[in-house]
Amino acid sequence: MERKNFLKNSFTALGLVAVAPLMKACKKEGTTTTTGACTEAPTETQGPFPTHQPSSYQRSNIIDDRTGVPLAVNITIQNKNNNCAALAGAIVDIWHCDKDGYYSEYGGTGMQSVNYTAVHFLRGRQVADANGLVSFASIFPGWYSGRATHIHVHIYNAAGTSLKVTQIAFPEGSSSAVAIVNTTAYSKGMSGYTTNANDNVFGDGYTAELATVTGSVSAGYTLTHTIAVAG
Repeated sequence: MERKNFLKNSFTALGLVAVAPLMKACKKEGTTTTTGACTEAPTETQGPFPTHQPSSYQRSNIIDDRTGVPLAVNITIQNKNNNCAALAGAIVDIWHCDKDGYYSEYGGTGMQSVNYTAVHFLRGRQVADANGLVSFASIFPGWYSGRATHIHVHIYNAAGTSLKVTQIAFPEGSSSAVAIVNTTAYSKGMSGYTTNANDNVFGDGYTAELATVTGSVSAGYTLTHTIAVAG
């Protein structure tokens, strides 16, 4: 069962009154800012599925019971206000959907029919090391109608003050990991997939959000990405 497009098909399921706040929540919220050698990551929506209690999930392995192609997520946080130096001590939350396009902590509604409100898979928090690096063990995200493959990120300073909510985009194309995983390892395939260029978040530009993804289905993949914030 494919989850419904939360920006279009849920209009009918939820009604105009319920969808209006959602449209605002999913709207592009910011633009990039360049200082010196760093380009500050765009500010994006948390989307309709943010982690309810992120401080409860400080862990590096976020897979839980999900199955899929292994994905190592390595994110480096830089401080654009300090000559792009590593932002040690930054608190980094990530969350993303499973191989079938479902999120934990939500469900049982028109936006997501399968009820996963009681579980917390594919959500986690880490504190950046001296090099500004956080690493997570996860699975390659799937996709759902209206969105390209992506990972949500929320960054705080060491005191817990929010610095940036953004998202990570994946390279696309016939030889990309997105295409290979979805056509050879996941049952969903690529029919109906929304590209980055047509995505409701990335459609106005995603260069600063595009990660590097290497590896293979058999060996697993590694995602590497740097996010600059005003630390």
